[in-house]
Amino acid sequence: MSPSIMDTEMERSPEMTSSKTTARIVGALLIAATAASLLGAVLTSSIVGAPDYLVQLAAHQSQVTVGVLFKFVAALGSAGIAIALYPVLRKHSEGLALGSVAFRIIEGVFYLVAALSLLALLSLSQEYVSAGSPAASTYQILGTWTLAVRDWAAFVFGVIPYCLGASMYYYVLYRSRLIPRWLSGWGLVGLVMLFSMVLLVVFGQKPTGMTLVLAVPIALQEMVLAVWLILKGFNPSAIASGSTKTDTD
Repeated sequence: MSPSIMDTEMERSPEMTSSKTTARIVGALLIAATAASLLGAVLTSSIVGAPDYLVQLAAHQSQVTVGVLFKFVAALGSAGIAIALYPVLRKHSEGLALGSVAFRIIEGVFYLVAALSLLALLSLSQEYVSAGSPAASTYQILGTWTLAVRDWAAFVFGVIPYCLGASMYYYVLYRSRLIPRWLSGWGLVGLVMLFSMVLLVVFGQKPTGMTLVLAVPIALQEMVLAVWLILKGFNPSAIASGSTKTDTD
């Protein structure tokens, strides 16, 4: 049988069909999670960042609520990426595949905490406006505390498990050649830059401006990866190699 015929038969196999479906699901989740996260940030960041945010939150209740819903979608999508990848990655490294799922679920939990903090701020702002917006009050103290919880959950305790979980599956993708190595390598480099952003936030830098620029490389990489997976899927040879390894084990 010629190599071209063998490649055609491989592509028609149930396993290759399944891997293509998985690749498209992962690609769609990457786009959905990123789009939802960006939309949530666009709808809420300027309001939360305003000097009179307690007043602004109450004045833009519907906008903030929609932004929070987008953040919920982003949190669920983040966990879904690793879960969708697990059936493919476990054939190359079950431990790392399972670890990536665990860390990205933890990431999603902290993103949900950040989203719930915004809902708590919204309720607090309504009470603050009803009380006549006192210049110095317990409302402002609670608001500052809730904002701090949101920032730590969204930019530190949510990002750290993301970096750990994503580095696990990018390492497996790099080693297995399921996707081009330049693409998985780009992901690993982007994660290092993102983790440096976390360190800046931990040591007192506000998560704005130049600090958030460090998140751009991994965001771009995920969009390129999403398009690649939707259009080309995983490397058929790597899929076959993983199946052979699993059968042998």
